[in-house]
Order: sequence, then structure tokens, then C-alpha cells
Amino acid sequence: MYEQMTRHAKRLGACSWSLKANGPKELAQRVRQVGVANVQLALDPLRTGAWSVDETVAACASAGLSIRSGMMGMQGEDYGSLDSIKATGGVRPTEHWNANLAAARANAKLAARLGLRLVTFHAGFLPHEASDPERKVLIERLRALVDVFASEGAVVGFETGQESARTLLDVLAELDRPTAGVNFDPANMLLYDMGDPVAALKLLAPRVKQIHVKDAVRTKQRGTWGAEVCVGTGEVDWRALFAAAAESKLDVDFMIEREAGDDRIGDMRKARELVERELASGAAR
Repeated sequence: MYEQMTRHAKRLGACSWSLKANGPKELAQRVRQVGVANVQLALDPLRTGAWSVDETVAACASAGLSIRSGMMGMQGEDYGSLDSIKATGGVRPTEHWNANLAAARANAKLAARLGLRLVTFHAGFLPHEASDPERKVLIERLRALVDVFASEGAVVGFETGQESARTLLDVLAELDRPTAGVNFDPANMLLYDMGDPVAALKLLAPRVKQIHVKDAVRTKQRGTWGAEVCVGTGEVDWRALFAAAAESKLDVDFMIEREAGDDRIGDMRKARELVERELASGAAR
């Protein structure tokens, strides 16, 4: 199983937004400095015209990079605190729903133009109780977004962490959409204090479409953020996580994400080295 995972190490990539590039050429250079040949691309700068689609494609091609998946943000999200992101995250705010739906339609067409088959985003805090009236509203909105991307040939991956793995799995069942899945982020399980990352991956594995390589330490005070840290220095048990992925025969990309720190490239390079080391070690056992 690890041999299969090691072959997939060639599909190790970097999240474009983590590198804080000012344009396509700089992005391509920084991804190459990380030492990977794949990228998950933030679609919104291309959708809004801040970045040229043609220049982005050309820069990635010139650097030998493959754009493997896309990511979209939601309007009005405020990550200033747990309370603020709970109120503003994903598809929850009614005042931004029409704008987010329009953005999804444009991003879906953009994904098709780029040949992408996976786009990820945060659904927002999904209520744990099936009887919660807001849960029905959010599911209807998510179903609409999933259908928008499916119409352009793309699968959707909901980011983990803002609800428990069990809640997310139940919501996916209620959605009843085969093109809806999971973008698994082990660090988010710790940042939001939503359970053990390895146990969550085992539960969600049948629906996982991509894995983010990110690390964190869990909060010591309930109701506050945990802290994101460089991969390998946090509380994610990477050996156990890769073992769980191998046992589940996951055939997915691994995208390195870093949302804090002063040396993004250096930290992401360390993450790449850890992934390669763990996969090689597992294959040798």
C-alpha cells in the first residue's frame, strides 16, 4: 500500500495562496522553490481579473507545473475569531448567498477552461443536529453549488474542520450528490478542536478527494483558535495519518498549505521533505 502512496508523491503540490505571490510568474517561481511540480490554484484572482488566466496558464506551463485543482473563497468571510468565522463562513450568510452563487458559476466555468476536475471550499459551520432548521438551509445551498460545478464536470471538496467528521459525513449523505466530497485538512481538526485527525480521516476516507498537508496544535482554551505551525512540529501524527491513507487506498493529491509564519517557502519545503521521508519510510517497512 505504501508503494502505491509513494508513487503518488509525484502528485505532491502546493496551495497557491500560501505563497503570497503578486502574480503568475512569481507564483510559478515560488512553487518550484518549494520543490513540487503541482499546484492547487486559487480561482478567485483569475475570476475577478486580478490575474490573467492566459498568463497564469503560461507561467505554470513554462515552469513545468500542473494545475491539479482549484479553490474558491466565499464573500464576507471574517477569520478574526472563531465567533466571527462561525457567523460569516462558507454559505451561511444570507446577505452574501447570491454573490457566492454567482461566483461559483463563474469559477465553475473557469475550472472547466483550466481542465480542473476538483474545486474545494469551506462550506461553513454545519450544525451538528439534524433537526436544526439552519442545517436544511445550508444543505440546500451546498446542493446548489455542487450542481453548478457538476454541470461543468467538476467535483467539489468541502474543507474539514469547522464541524466534526461525523457531522460532515452525515451532511454528505443528506446532500445525496456523488460529486460532493471532502478536502481533508488534518490541521483544521486541531485548529477548530473538532476531533482527532487520524480518526477523522479513517471515517471520511471514502469521500476524500484531496489532502492538505498542514499542521497545528490544539487550543488549550475551549472556544479559541489553536495555532498553525510548520509541518512536523505540531500535533498531527503524520506517520499514522499516512498509514491510514494507505490502508484506505486513497488515490488523491497532497497539497501543502501554510497560512502563517514568516518563511512560507522554507516551511513548505520542510513539509515536502517530511511527506517524502514518511512515504519512503513506509514503503521500506
